[in-house]
Amino acid sequence: MQDIPTSWLMLGFLGQALFSMRFLIQWIYSEKNRRSMIPTAFWYFSLGGGATLLFYAILREDPVFIVGQATGLFIYSRNLMLIRNEARLTTREKGE
Repeated sequence: MQDIPTSWLMLGFLGQALFSMRFLIQWIYSEKNRRSMIPTAFWYFSLGGGATLLFYAILREDPVFIVGQATGLFIYSRNLMLIRNEARLTTREKGE
């Protein structure tokens, strides 16, 4: 096994914790609403965890992990953009 600096391991575990929190957030939100739903916080935790894990993957020089996390970051960002655009449209419609 490769000798990994403790600070890198801490970074990797932080990213994994952020990434895992999104599932807890989604589950609590769905239970509260009594149906399966994805709150905006899910995408923010996905983005934060994914970015941290991407940085960790770059430090580890793991191309498979890098491609996977970079692809995820695009998807998470796009979902946040769609949510923001929908909120703007809703705000405009209420103002009309």
